[in-house]
Amino acid sequence: MSILSALVVSLHDVSPRTRLDCTAILAALKEAGVPACSLLVIPDHHRRGHLLDDADFCQWLRGLANEGHEVVIHGYHHWRERRPAERLLQKFLTRLYTADEGEFYDLSQAEAARLVSKAREEFRLLGLDPAGFIAPAWLLGAEAEAALCELGIQYTTRLATVSDFRAAPFQSQSLVWSVRSLWRRVVSLGWNLLLFRLLKTNALMRISIHPVDCRHPRVWRQIRGLTVRALTTRVPLTYLQWIGQRYAYSAKSD
Repeated sequence: MSILSALVVSLHDVSPRTRLDCTAILAALKEAGVPACSLLVIPDHHRRGHLLDDADFCQWLRGLANEGHEVVIHGYHHWRERRPAERLLQKFLTRLYTADEGEFYDLSQAEAARLVSKAREEFRLLGLDPAGFIAPAWLLGAEAEAALCELGIQYTTRLATVSDFRAAPFQSQSLVWSVRSLWRRVVSLGWNLLLFRLLKTNALMRISIHPVDCRHPRVWRQIRGLTVRALTTRVPLTYLQWIGQRYAYSAKSD
């Protein structure tokens, strides 16, 4: 038995606020050959509408899960309040890098556990039981990670790793695009093309999409094009599927 060369496509920031763009993206990915994605769902996106208050969204999300898409907890509000007397690095990471969305960057273990537990219970009301948690902007502090382990969350990811808590983190830098300004879009296009080439021999390639990406034609053309190219040599899987087959391979090798 060998590890498959895999492609995981994840769709971030799924919520009632982004549903229209997400629907269009998922349809395009299915046409390109990706039948199922890891959907990073925000329970209460920027405190502007809880998913449980939108019955149509809940039905849509359950339908996607029934089709094979994986639901992943993606923070709770996806928003971090600014704090007084923050250090320069904190300001850079939580304001410039991620526009105040690094919710789990420096939460206490207790507060992280409270929010993740709350999210799990709300997803269970929909008949969903997410195995993974991925922090907004991949900014997951040590105390928040400890809370995930204590709660029995199976895995998380960061920008450069996938961490099944039963094993050592697996190195795989995600392709991801920043579209908030022209210079960010230009840099993203060049960097992701280079990264795609660098990851050619890696067992796992990750393509991370945000709903707003589809509104920028050059960015969206690259995302779709690199996805199609990856699928010529890789099998599309969700994060949970990939972790399962890696774990099975490890057990077989022992």
